[in-house]
Amino acid sequence: MSYILLVVGFVLLIKGADFFVEGSSSIAKMFKVPSLIIGMTIVAMGTSLPECSVSVSASITNNNALAVSNAVGSNIFNLMVVCGFCALLAPLAVQSKTLKQEFPFSILTALLLMAFGYFGMSVSRIEGLILMVIFIFFLLWMIYSAKKARAAGGEEEEVTVMPIWKSTLYIVCGAVAIAVGGDLVVDSASAIAASFGLSQNLIGLTIVALGTSLPELVTSAVAAKKNEVDMALGNVIGSNIFNILLVLGVAAAISPIEFIMENVVDILILTVMSLLVWVFAWSKHEIRRLEGVIMLVLYFIYMGYIIVR
Repeated sequence: MSYILLVVGFVLLIKGADFFVEGSSSIAKMFKVPSLIIGMTIVAMGTSLPECSVSVSASITNNNALAVSNAVGSNIFNLMVVCGFCALLAPLAVQSKTLKQEFPFSILTALLLMAFGYFGMSVSRIEGLILMVIFIFFLLWMIYSAKKARAAGGEEEEVTVMPIWKSTLYIVCGAVAIAVGGDLVVDSASAIAASFGLSQNLIGLTIVALGTSLPELVTSAVAAKKNEVDMALGNVIGSNIFNILLVLGVAAAISPIEFIMENVVDILILTVMSLLVWVFAWSKHEIRRLEGVIMLVLYFIYMGYIIVR
């Protein structure tokens, strides 16, 4: 039953995020919010809603080990599997802006989280609020950069406008599905971990991280198949920044997140992997198939390491 509930939880999270984003985008468009701003805020955060729901649910029920491992595990999966898999389908073009701005910033956010966790062996409410404040500044900076790009002739995201009743229904149903899905994933993952004598940290880094990263994987794979890969790495890096600053910031603000040494090691591994992919991306401003294979192999080595430990 726990496995069935886990799958149901993932389906609710992913479909709920889709509905919530669609309804919110439609209402924002009705109020004359530019499509570009909707794309950079509601739509961009949409793929991080499953992680956010799981981590907040875990924080409320004091399953904090799941909150950290879910966010960190999702980031490692996004970086190594989503980008590695896309690079197999087609060489992954990387924009200069991503290389010079978002990528270094994502590494700095991981180092900040590691510092919070290592020196206090927890992320306190104050530190959670600090992460959220940094996230707000990051969001404002993204919107400013996007406006500049549009002024220079960039495109903006198209948003479908639905009737107000339908938009509201989408938002309400989406929010309920996200909340219920988050609870189901946390409860069933904790039950599975307990039944096998596994740690919540391991379950969070594997099953839960994979499940909550499905939106990123599907979105990026579809884009790669259509040969629209120039934004794939940028989307993954943006999602990884959201997961640390927003997801863990909100979770810690609700209930301080206790750290174990394994969490610090996993964040260190995330940082090293990020640096490696950054180096790959600098070469000819793209990640090629061979580098994609290396990324996937490294991810499976990491999987083996966390299962053995």
